[in-house]
Amino acid sequence: MSSQANTKNERNTYALRTKKLALSAILAAMAMILSYIEALFPLPVPVPGIKLGLANLVILIAIYRLGFKYAFTINCVRIFTTGLLFTGLFGALYSFAGGILSIIVMFLLYKTGWFSMVGISMAGGVAHNLGQLITACIIMSNIKLMSYFAILLFAGMGSGILMGIVAYFVYGKLPHLKI
Repeated sequence: MSSQANTKNERNTYALRTKKLALSAILAAMAMILSYIEALFPLPVPVPGIKLGLANLVILIAIYRLGFKYAFTINCVRIFTTGLLFTGLFGALYSFAGGILSIIVMFLLYKTGWFSMVGISMAGGVAHNLGQLITACIIMSNIKLMSYFAILLFAGMGSGILMGIVAYFVYGKLPHLKI
Protein backbone atom coordinates (compact mmCIF):
# COMPACT_ATOMS: atom_id res chain seq x y z
CA MET A 1 0.00 0.00 0.00
CA SER A 2 2.80 2.39 0.87
CA SER A 3 4.64 1.76 -2.41
CA GLN A 4 1.42 2.48 -4.35
CA ALA A 5 1.02 5.77 -2.50
CA ASN A 6 4.65 6.69 -3.22
CA THR A 7 4.22 5.84 -6.90
CA LYS A 8 1.07 7.94 -7.09
CA ASN A 9 2.80 10.88 -5.35
CA GLU A 10 5.75 10.60 -7.74
CA ARG A 11 3.40 10.63 -10.74
CA ASN A 12 1.62 13.69 -9.36
CA THR A 13 4.95 15.42 -8.79
CA TYR A 14 6.10 14.65 -12.34
CA ALA A 15 2.74 15.75 -13.76
CA LEU A 16 2.97 19.06 -11.88
CA ARG A 17 6.54 19.62 -13.07
CA THR A 18 5.50 18.83 -16.64
CA LYS A 19 2.60 21.31 -16.43
CA LYS A 20 4.89 24.02 -15.08
CA LEU A 21 7.49 23.33 -17.76
CA ALA A 22 4.89 23.42 -20.54
CA LEU A 23 3.36 26.62 -19.19
CA SER A 24 6.83 28.16 -18.86
CA ALA A 25 7.56 27.37 -22.51
CA ILE A 26 4.27 28.95 -23.60
CA LEU A 27 4.88 32.04 -21.49
CA ALA A 28 8.45 32.37 -22.78
CA ALA A 29 7.15 32.19 -26.35
CA MET A 30 4.49 34.80 -25.55
CA ALA A 31 7.11 37.10 -24.01
CA MET A 32 9.29 36.72 -27.10
CA ILE A 33 6.35 37.53 -29.39
CA LEU A 34 5.49 40.63 -27.35
CA SER A 35 9.14 41.72 -27.46
CA TYR A 36 9.12 41.25 -31.22
CA ILE A 37 5.94 43.31 -31.59
CA GLU A 38 7.49 46.02 -29.47
CA ALA A 39 10.60 46.02 -31.67
CA LEU A 40 8.46 46.29 -34.81
CA PHE A 41 6.45 49.25 -33.57
CA PRO A 42 8.61 51.57 -31.46
CA LEU A 43 6.86 54.31 -29.51
CA PRO A 44 6.80 57.66 -31.32
CA VAL A 45 8.47 59.59 -28.49
CA PRO A 46 11.40 62.00 -28.88
CA VAL A 47 13.30 60.38 -25.99
CA PRO A 48 15.34 57.28 -26.95
CA GLY A 49 15.00 54.02 -25.06
CA ILE A 50 11.42 54.38 -23.86
CA LYS A 51 9.28 51.29 -24.42
CA LEU A 52 6.00 49.96 -23.09
CA GLY A 53 7.54 46.76 -21.73
CA LEU A 54 4.95 44.40 -23.16
CA ALA A 55 6.92 41.33 -22.06
CA ASN A 56 6.51 42.52 -18.48
CA LEU A 57 2.89 41.31 -18.70
CA VAL A 58 4.08 37.75 -19.09
CA ILE A 59 6.78 38.00 -16.44
CA LEU A 60 4.35 39.45 -13.92
CA ILE A 61 1.82 36.69 -14.56
CA ALA A 62 4.61 34.11 -14.28
CA ILE A 63 5.62 35.50 -10.88
CA TYR A 64 2.04 35.22 -9.64
CA ARG A 65 1.34 31.78 -11.11
CA LEU A 66 4.65 29.94 -11.17
CA GLY A 67 6.94 31.66 -8.69
CA PHE A 68 10.34 33.29 -8.95
CA LYS A 69 12.36 30.38 -10.33
CA TYR A 70 10.15 29.85 -13.36
CA ALA A 71 9.56 33.58 -13.95
CA PHE A 72 13.31 34.22 -13.77
CA THR A 73 13.99 31.44 -16.29
CA ILE A 74 11.27 32.72 -18.64
CA ASN A 75 12.73 36.22 -18.41
CA CYS A 76 16.28 35.02 -19.12
CA VAL A 77 15.17 32.90 -22.08
CA ARG A 78 13.24 35.85 -23.50
CA ILE A 79 16.12 38.28 -23.06
CA PHE A 80 18.69 35.90 -24.52
CA THR A 81 16.64 34.90 -27.57
CA THR A 82 15.32 38.37 -28.38
CA GLY A 83 18.82 39.75 -27.88
CA LEU A 84 20.18 37.29 -30.41
CA LEU A 85 17.34 37.90 -32.85
CA PHE A 86 16.63 41.63 -32.62
CA THR A 87 18.93 43.79 -30.50
CA GLY A 88 22.42 42.33 -30.65
CA LEU A 89 24.97 41.92 -27.87
CA PHE A 90 24.72 45.38 -26.31
CA GLY A 91 20.94 45.44 -26.52
CA ALA A 92 20.83 42.06 -24.80
CA LEU A 93 23.27 43.26 -22.14
CA TYR A 94 21.18 46.32 -21.33
CA SER A 95 17.99 44.29 -21.40
CA PHE A 96 19.52 41.62 -19.17
CA ALA A 97 20.63 44.18 -16.57
CA GLY A 98 17.22 45.84 -16.55
CA GLY A 99 15.31 42.56 -16.66
CA ILE A 100 17.21 40.98 -13.77
CA LEU A 101 16.87 44.02 -11.51
CA SER A 102 13.23 44.35 -12.48
CA ILE A 103 12.26 40.76 -11.73
CA ILE A 104 14.09 40.80 -8.39
CA VAL A 105 12.31 44.00 -7.34
CA MET A 106 8.93 42.72 -8.53
CA PHE A 107 9.31 39.41 -6.74
CA LEU A 108 10.44 41.00 -3.47
CA LEU A 109 7.47 43.37 -3.55
CA TYR A 110 5.14 40.49 -4.43
CA LYS A 111 6.40 38.48 -1.45
CA THR A 112 5.60 41.32 0.98
CA GLY A 113 1.91 41.14 0.05
CA TRP A 114 1.65 44.92 0.49
CA PHE A 115 1.45 45.92 -3.16
CA SER A 116 -1.06 45.41 -5.93
CA MET A 117 -0.12 43.95 -9.29
CA VAL A 118 -0.15 47.48 -10.70
CA GLY A 119 2.23 48.76 -8.01
CA ILE A 120 4.55 45.83 -8.50
CA SER A 121 4.56 46.38 -12.25
CA MET A 122 5.27 50.09 -11.80
CA ALA A 123 8.24 49.33 -9.56
CA GLY A 124 9.43 46.76 -12.10
CA GLY A 125 9.30 49.34 -14.90
CA VAL A 126 11.34 51.82 -12.88
CA ALA A 127 13.82 49.13 -11.82
CA HIS A 128 14.24 47.99 -15.42
CA ASN A 129 15.12 51.52 -16.52
CA LEU A 130 17.46 51.96 -13.56
CA GLY A 131 19.26 48.69 -14.33
CA GLN A 132 19.78 49.72 -17.93
CA LEU A 133 20.99 53.16 -16.94
CA ILE A 134 23.48 51.77 -14.40
CA THR A 135 24.78 49.43 -17.09
CA ALA A 136 25.18 52.35 -19.50
CA CYS A 137 27.09 54.31 -16.84
CA ILE A 138 29.44 51.37 -16.30
CA ILE A 139 29.99 50.66 -20.00
CA MET A 140 30.54 54.31 -20.90
CA SER A 141 32.36 55.17 -17.67
CA ASN A 142 30.18 58.23 -17.29
CA ILE A 143 28.09 58.78 -14.15
CA LYS A 144 26.56 61.90 -15.75
CA LEU A 145 24.23 59.59 -17.65
CA MET A 146 22.29 59.21 -14.40
CA SER A 147 20.81 62.65 -15.07
CA TYR A 148 18.66 60.84 -17.66
CA PHE A 149 17.03 58.89 -14.82
CA ALA A 150 14.48 61.65 -14.10
CA ILE A 151 12.96 61.11 -17.55
CA LEU A 152 13.22 57.32 -17.33
CA LEU A 153 11.65 57.35 -13.86
CA PHE A 154 8.41 58.81 -15.16
CA ALA A 155 8.50 56.69 -18.31
CA GLY A 156 8.99 53.54 -16.22
CA MET A 157 6.19 54.53 -13.86
CA GLY A 158 3.78 55.25 -16.70
CA SER A 159 4.49 52.12 -18.69
CA GLY A 160 4.62 50.03 -15.51
CA ILE A 161 1.19 51.25 -14.43
CA LEU A 162 -0.27 50.61 -17.88
CA MET A 163 1.22 47.12 -18.13
CA GLY A 164 0.16 46.38 -14.54
CA ILE A 165 -3.45 47.25 -15.32
CA VAL A 166 -3.39 45.05 -18.43
CA ALA A 167 -1.68 42.23 -16.51
CA TYR A 168 -4.32 42.47 -13.76
CA PHE A 169 -7.15 41.98 -16.26
CA VAL A 170 -5.34 39.25 -18.18
CA TYR A 171 -4.50 37.45 -14.94
CA GLY A 172 -8.17 37.51 -13.94
CA LYS A 173 -9.22 36.02 -17.28
CA LEU A 174 -6.76 33.10 -17.10
CA PRO A 175 -7.91 30.97 -14.15
CA HIS A 176 -6.98 27.81 -16.06
CA LEU A 177 -3.31 28.71 -15.58
CA LYS A 178 -3.48 27.92 -11.88
CA ILE A 179 -0.95 25.23 -11.09
